[in-house]
Amino acid sequence: MTQQTVEHVGALLRDARGEKGWTQGQLASELGTSQSAVARMETGRQNLSLKMIQRLEDIFGRSIVKVGRQQMTHLRVEGGRTLSGAVDVNTSKNAGVALLCASLINRGTTILRRLARIEEVNRIVEVLTSIGVECTWLNANDLQIRRPATLDLDSMDVAAARRTRSVIMLLGPLLDERAEYQLPYAGGCDLGTRTVEPHMQALRQFGLEVEAKSGFYSVQAPPADSHDRNFVLTERGDTVTENAIMAAAHRQGTTVIRNASPNYMVQDLCFYLEMLGVKIEGVGTTTLRITGRPAINADIEYFPSEDPIEAMSLITAAIVTNSEVTIRRVPIEFMEIELNMLEHMGQELEISGEYVARNGRTRLVDVTTKPSELRAAVDKIHPMPFPGLNIDNLPFFAVIAGNATGQTMIHDWVYENRAIYLTELNKLGANVQLLDPHRIYVNGPTKWRAAEVGCPPALRPAACILLAMLAARGTSELRNIYVIERGYEDLAERLNSIGAGIEYFQD
Repeated sequence: MTQQTVEHVGALLRDARGEKGWTQGQLASELGTSQSAVARMETGRQNLSLKMIQRLEDIFGRSIVKVGRQQMTHLRVEGGRTLSGAVDVNTSKNAGVALLCASLINRGTTILRRLARIEEVNRIVEVLTSIGVECTWLNANDLQIRRPATLDLDSMDVAAARRTRSVIMLLGPLLDERAEYQLPYAGGCDLGTRTVEPHMQALRQFGLEVEAKSGFYSVQAPPADSHDRNFVLTERGDTVTENAIMAAAHRQGTTVIRNASPNYMVQDLCFYLEMLGVKIEGVGTTTLRITGRPAINADIEYFPSEDPIEAMSLITAAIVTNSEVTIRRVPIEFMEIELNMLEHMGQELEISGEYVARNGRTRLVDVTTKPSELRAAVDKIHPMPFPGLNIDNLPFFAVIAGNATGQTMIHDWVYENRAIYLTELNKLGANVQLLDPHRIYVNGPTKWRAAEVGCPPALRPAACILLAMLAARGTSELRNIYVIERGYEDLAERLNSIGAGIEYFQD
């Protein structure tokens, strides 16, 4: 920005703050910054990033400068830098969206502390607000949620709902909210056919009836009952399990769910519901026994635990740049297979002693990467339901294998299209061979080179391309990064804090 533009933005900012009747300190609290920083912004003594301008526009609900959301945001990456220092893992995106949905079960006030401020969360908050839920950011990352006695489901923000697949997780909390209502089709990543039938099969156990119509699910609530239930999920999916848990949590009687996912976001959901007084046995196993509470009215605060997928992203950034970096607050229970696999490939790691997350339950460690000579994995790398290698962590091994000597097979058996998106790494100098829609060979080592690449429409492959750009000497551009912002909070800024050279720009 020119100095004149910065001063003009500062004046607009003062006016917007004045209209809200806020002090500089109150705005600083919303932004998660200092009052002196706000003062510098308002007097034109501090340049503003696009990210900060967009956050201000979110807060004030108005345009600050003409960089509006209708324009696509891109990243410019100066690659080839060695990273150093330490960076904390943020709280879990997947746990955050589940907890937002689960807050509808509580007639009291829920405060979610240190919630990931990402686009996926923003979309769910928009949906909740549109149906009458009071969502208040107490500061940059603490969200207070109060639901009304009756939700206005007819006013649901359809556009926001269709920009996230997480909207399907409202079916469990809304089980018997109203006799009939409509829910928009879920959106999100383009990963091929991701059927919602397992959700329907689980919720039919409670008597819920769902019919797919043009653009909407038509939902009929079940009659009230106090029956005990015992059923097996046909798919051990994370969101399927969460939907079933949320339905059982406010249904009278005891529900036994077999073949349940014991993954990190499911555990976080269970810990939250336990604080609401729901009795859950078997957390962390594939058999859950849930004794529901039909009426829940509690004022609670909850800290979601740290995100193992973000932890893997940061570890990958350090490995692909051959750097020594400490990644703090890594949820070790959900990273043990990944770290073991890395050590088998020759990656040297230092792992600290364990300590407890803010939720009082999740075990954390600090992981320090060391510059290492990597070799290809002896066997194929493939995901498995927890406690296996996490499905969402699998793509990062394509970038890591690019730094290893030899040929590595990556088998992504879960999604039809995701392996195809990983061939975009070839634009940065990788040698990725597509064997079929589920399998690739990665041949290394790679001499990464700078390039302009469009973001694929899938979160983890998009993040992989950004991480590979860190290793590519020269200037790369990653175009249209909305999909990354769906799942990461300030990833570019946080990578910059350990030595990366990334900037936002718009056309």
